[in-house]
Amino acid sequence: MEKHLHIISLTIPFPVDYGGVYDLFYKLIALQKEGVQIHLHCFEYGDRKPQEELLKYCVSVNYYPRTSAISSLLSGLPHIVASRKNEQLINNLLQNDYPIMMDGLQCSYILQDKRFLGRKMMLRLYNVEHEYYKDLAQNTKLFFKKLYLKREERLLYKYEQKIAQTATPILAVTQKDTATYQSLFNAKNIQYVPIFLPDNWSVNSAKGKGNYSLYQGDLSIASNEKAALWLIEEVFAGTRNKLIIAGKNPSPDLYIAAKKGLNILVIQNPSEEQMQDFIKQAHINILPSYSNTGIKLKLLNALYNGRFCLVNNLTTEGSGTEQLCHYFEDSISCKQKISELMETEFTQAVIDHRKQVLLNTINNQEDAKKLVAALFD
Repeated sequence: MEKHLHIISLTIPFPVDYGGVYDLFYKLIALQKEGVQIHLHCFEYGDRKPQEELLKYCVSVNYYPRTSAISSLLSGLPHIVASRKNEQLINNLLQNDYPIMMDGLQCSYILQDKRFLGRKMMLRLYNVEHEYYKDLAQNTKLFFKKLYLKREERLLYKYEQKIAQTATPILAVTQKDTATYQSLFNAKNIQYVPIFLPDNWSVNSAKGKGNYSLYQGDLSIASNEKAALWLIEEVFAGTRNKLIIAGKNPSPDLYIAAKKGLNILVIQNPSEEQMQDFIKQAHINILPSYSNTGIKLKLLNALYNGRFCLVNNLTTEGSGTEQLCHYFEDSISCKQKISELMETEFTQAVIDHRKQVLLNTINNQEDAKKLVAALFD
């Protein structure tokens, strides 16, 4: 018997050019290998356009616009949810009784629609969204943007509280997010299913030593810029330890801060090949974080392809990778750890241990089998 599945994607999941679309895309490949006939529904906005590549993994792909900000803001729902309410999408879903996977809380509006009562559905959770928006609000300097983010945080808390009580299974991307929904919202029907990654990812770390530390990420995001400035001003300034900061659209503030020390270099918009080379050649991938929701793709990239990973607890909490990293609590302990690790050889024994832990933590096909069993059995 054929297994047909509707997947509602919060954005167009190809190209895979930022962390937020990894699970969206590579889950399609894993489910297809399990014989699932995927009917994909994507929201098109920004610079992401329809992609023929998706037809390699899906029997149909439909695209929908997001609703304007003004109308969605008047709905009383979080903007990220209300802007994805689309009657054409709903009509397409109602043409049959195939199970539905909502890829992201953003796509969960149909949980409130009585036409879907009794329909087999599943929600993929990528963040505790109200906590994520709280972090965004705290890290932005723009007054009106901060007001919007705080409003979205309040609406998301109420919305997540309601969603957590539905009978629909929820699949969280980290153990931390699973525990938060259970403790904060008393969610009964939530479980942890790790992120889906490229099939060709295997631990590819180089033995030996590098001569610099690397911080990488989307530098146009306020919290990432904050982390980079902290590393420059509080950790590497006045030392001889080399730091490379590489990522998307660094601000003038980062360049100005970096010029204060000859040991700090900012690389703007490196190619994917350049970024992977920076990760592989660095002796330390240093990844401070101000948020502990969701999964940090840049951490996983560093663990699969780099040497030592130096982080704070918020970077790894609930990810299943905690034992693979070294930790700091503040700028003083961060400096100390950098000095220690720069004198430490990265060995084959460390690589072998990392391989074993990651193999036991992330396995696309085993997790795809779990999804198929939950959706079709």
